[in-house]
Amino acid sequence: MAFQQGLSGLDASASQLNTIGNNIANASTVGFKSSNTQFSDLIASAFNSASSASSGIGTQVSRISQSFTQGNIQSTGNPLDMAINGQGFFRMNNNGNITFTRNGQFQLDKNGYLVDATGNQVTGYLAASNGTIVAATPTPIQIPTANLAPTPTNQATVGVNLDSSSTVPATTPFNPTDPTTFNNSTSMTVYDSLGNSHIATLYFVLNPPPATASWNTYLTVDGTSVPGTGGTSSIGTLGFSSNGTLTNPAAAPPLQTGQIAVSLPLTNGAATPQAITMSFGNSTQYGSPFGVNQLVQNGYTSGQLSGFTTSPTGIIQGNYSNGQSKNLGQIALANFANPQGLQSLGNNQWGESFSSGSALIGAPGSGNLGAIQSSAVEGSNVNLTSELVNMITAQRNYQANAQTIKTEDQITQTLINLR
Repeated sequence: MAFQQGLSGLDASASQLNTIGNNIANASTVGFKSSNTQFSDLIASAFNSASSASSGIGTQVSRISQSFTQGNIQSTGNPLDMAINGQGFFRMNNNGNITFTRNGQFQLDKNGYLVDATGNQVTGYLAASNGTIVAATPTPIQIPTANLAPTPTNQATVGVNLDSSSTVPATTPFNPTDPTTFNNSTSMTVYDSLGNSHIATLYFVLNPPPATASWNTYLTVDGTSVPGTGGTSSIGTLGFSSNGTLTNPAAAPPLQTGQIAVSLPLTNGAATPQAITMSFGNSTQYGSPFGVNQLVQNGYTSGQLSGFTTSPTGIIQGNYSNGQSKNLGQIALANFANPQGLQSLGNNQWGESFSSGSALIGAPGSGNLGAIQSSAVEGSNVNLTSELVNMITAQRNYQANAQTIKTEDQITQTLINLR
């Protein structure tokens, strides 16, 4: 009887239409992966039967398979939105319940944790106080909102050209308030342990003959003179060779050639004296006007968190109001030997199963894991054109199976009416 075959065909076609309808309904769902319905036939013959003439007793849904192909990446402008370009899943934590998703629409909750719309916490690797990422067991990522602590200046690099045609100042001794006592000067900002800024001014005085290739260097901080080693008024002497390159101060461990150690006397409550190593190695004495080519120091004041950026390797970097940046954490991704074996949980979440295998966790861009694209999300991979064509096919199949039942009914009616 063809009733059973027709009914199984109706059930199978209805399941296919349900799958297609679900795909179409989620055509705009971020991170959604489309599914397709797979069928297998049903055979009535016994397992040990030698007959090969069985007509079968219909069809059944053998599997609803998801396609994990890449969806289109769409820019959002939200720095906390993230898209995976390639393989992998975001690893989420909800009170110890681990799930996986491709939906990278994230935000910060009231406690600073990076979460999705349902409150699942994004997991990854945390950063040490110096910004170094510590790759350990992934934990929920919490963005610290505290001010970035100040760093006092302890290194400064000064690159100047001192004019070889300069003349010895007419007035002596050196006086920072009297321009006739020095040849040139330049200033830079340095920071103490509290993050306060100070103006450090360097003065250069050409020595009289026969030392015409040497310059005494003086330093003031906020107008107060800084004494050199041994209490001298000059912090050091810069000497140059006949081709204009720096030769003095010579290397004196732990200092290197061209370096001078100074100690700033501070009276504002910051750590004092503040030791700074000043490197003049890039300085020259050429026959051209005085010029400053480099003034760099490594200190900065405190700063407030003003924004985020996420690198392709998943490192979340905080940007601060003082112009500094610091690593705050790193997103971890997970992949599976058989993603098709993942269990769909709804809300764009999948769960690990025996069929999927254990999660393989690593940093974005490592192994076969994809890269992170910041300020973007991955759209659904549903192809509406294909789904609409598949819908027409499934509808025709449904109608054909209904026709099978109708025809069988007519045949049965004919048999009943025989006399």
